[in-house]
Amino acid sequence: MMAGSHVALGAAGWVIAAPHLGLPALDPLALGLAVAGSLLPDIDHPKSWVGQRTRPTSTIIAAVLGHRGATHSLLALLGCGWLLLHGAPHGFVAPVLVGYLSHLFGDLLTPRGLRLAWPFKGTWALPLCRSGSPFEPLVVAAVLAWACFVAIGPQSRHSLLEASRLCRWAGPDLVPALCLPKPPTPS
Repeated sequence: MMAGSHVALGAAGWVIAAPHLGLPALDPLALGLAVAGSLLPDIDHPKSWVGQRTRPTSTIIAAVLGHRGATHSLLALLGCGWLLLHGAPHGFVAPVLVGYLSHLFGDLLTPRGLRLAWPFKGTWALPLCRSGSPFEPLVVAAVLAWACFVAIGPQSRHSLLEASRLCRWAGPDLVPALCLPKPPTPS
């Protein structure tokens, strides 16, 4: 996938994962870290967005490990998980790890897939779109729509549905403020 797609998936992944990790979903630093994490695996490709900004490191990594090698494998995920479990600040590593995972998920949707068992041969793929194809933004939009649906939660979805029914019933003359969902009552 292209850098813009990875950025969108990384941010969406963080918005979904953050509440489950006990962290704020819309914290600007955490969102930035998730976006950075979503670009990080492509440090093994000197022509990628992050690879161009990390030369000569990306050139060396590409020469030694190849593109979609170690940085796109379970080995890299285990390394990220180890950092999370062994003293790295949770609020720093968690967004990077979520972004990293979103990158791997995005690349899994391309025909080249991932070499999850690197250094062994064989790839895993759910080939829905080619990187840079006109279909890629549609696949990303579908994933983002699903992420939004998941992120707002069942209670909010119910409130939004009720509000839309009220607005249709009342018509355009009703004050727009009345078409907002009611806040949940404290239990």
